[in-house]
Amino acid sequence: MPSKYRIHDSQEIYFITFAVVEWVDALSRPYYKDLIIESLKYCRESKGLIIYAYVIMNNRIHLIASAKENYNLSDILRDLKKFTSKKLIATIEENIQESRKRWMLWLFRSNGERNSNNKNYQFWQQDNHPVCLDTNDKIDQRLNYLQNNPVVEGIVEEPEHYVYSSAKDYAGIKGFLDITLLY
Repeated sequence: MPSKYRIHDSQEIYFITFAVVEWVDALSRPYYKDLIIESLKYCRESKGLIIYAYVIMNNRIHLIASAKENYNLSDILRDLKKFTSKKLIATIEENIQESRKRWMLWLFRSNGERNSNNKNYQFWQQDNHPVCLDTNDKIDQRLNYLQNNPVVEGIVEEPEHYVYSSAKDYAGIKGFLDITLLY
């Protein structure tokens, strides 16, 4: 059944969420989050992704993003998810210190076998749940939500203290990614 959430205009600003299958906290280790950061950098530099805000949580990523002119945001996200899923699964397989390796790989394989869009594994849930931010109120609400995710989950007391987030940039502190500030 197709989702009612679609990217209609790649140059519009969207709030996008993609989550690990079954909400597994597969991104709990910093080196997995670092892989996501590097992939986002690549998409920004080479694929036309404009990042306004981001947060990488243990089981999901929230972005506020759009695409440069003549680029397709859906294609960028598809490629980002495809590349990171393969890279993350390979990294988990190779990581001798990953105590949850067998369980996570079994879970990703089980989900992949049930989904005809995959060959072996499924890391990310299928949908990106894009929401067009076509008003300042929507932008403010989603930016606040995104930045406060680590606070709500009790990871940090202030949004800018969470290193895998653009909240630092909005507080005037350089973060991991070059972003385009919304204001």
